[in-house]
Amino acid sequence: MEKRIFIINGSGGVGKDTICDAAARFWRVRNISSITPILSVARAAGWDGVKTPAARRLLAQLKEVCTAFNDLPFRYCMEQLAAFRQGDEQILFVHIREPEEIERFRRAVGSDCRTMLVRRPALEQARGLLGNRADDGVEDYRYDGVFCNDGTLDELPDRVRRFFLSLWDTASRSAQG
Repeated sequence: MEKRIFIINGSGGVGKDTICDAAARFWRVRNISSITPILSVARAAGWDGVKTPAARRLLAQLKEVCTAFNDLPFRYCMEQLAAFRQGDEQILFVHIREPEEIERFRRAVGSDCRTMLVRRPALEQARGLLGNRADDGVEDYRYDGVFCNDGTLDELPDRVRRFFLSLWDTASRSAQG
């Protein structure tokens, strides 16, 4: 299998990391988030690591400030992309929330990148509930695929495998014309 890059998004608690873990049963996976370098900034500011609505607003605002100041989240993602391309992993998952940052990273990567939204209807919170643009705007992008995480944990790995193979195959066929 050649290397695949997926930008993954979804509301908090829908199972994005669980899906990445399920994919790791079939492929060698690197799983990163554009918020990762911001977490240490938030901890230095007193954040305790709990993702309350107020903490999510803090993280979203810090990410915006760091993006404007020195582009830290994007630079981190590009460094991780370079390490992925040099390493032996087969899939890179990049968690990005903001539509303009999703598109920016996708353009930087090129045709090797697909976008996906994870939904879990039983757990999704109402739009606008968390009060920050990053969390409340996850539906504001046109994704290549949507994974509905509504099955059992036992069936998840096979569903994830089929989804990723289908998403990549469909996108590859449409790119060929």
